[in-house]
Amino acid sequence: MTIGILFVCTANLCRSPTAEGVFRSLATKAGLAEAFEIDSAGTGASHVGQPPTPAAIDVAAARGYDISGIRARQITGGDIEHFDYVLGMTRGHLAEMRWLAPRDLADKPQLLMNYAPPLGILDIPDPFGGTTDDYERAIGMIESATRGLLARLTPQVKRAI
Repeated sequence: MTIGILFVCTANLCRSPTAEGVFRSLATKAGLAEAFEIDSAGTGASHVGQPPTPAAIDVAAARGYDISGIRARQITGGDIEHFDYVLGMTRGHLAEMRWLAPRDLADKPQLLMNYAPPLGILDIPDPFGGTTDDYERAIGMIESATRGLLARLTPQVKRAI
């Protein structure tokens, strides 16, 4: 059994590739990497094929995550059908994904922050064009939520092994 997880932001240049890299690293360290299909995408097409921003790559690398090989792509309705978890960074992404989803799957996309400890925060702010502190804040929120996601999925994965 493989669980498909797709992380989604606007351009697939900062938050979603960071979430992909962080979750991949956490799953690998837990010995569960083979249980997951992990990917990321953006709601827009303007940066398809581009790597994450240099700041996103640098901040991730400083925390031990390599996201340099990820290339931006746009989410499709087929992605929503294919992946078990389709996780947006903001309520805006959630609305776009629900619009894109086949009608019977409109409730499938969720917010990544649903898996974080209850912080009262729903949206992960976009650090694009911001400071290193903005990228640090975003990756901190992503780490918290992806740890929670892995903790939620680990019992399911271990039952299937």
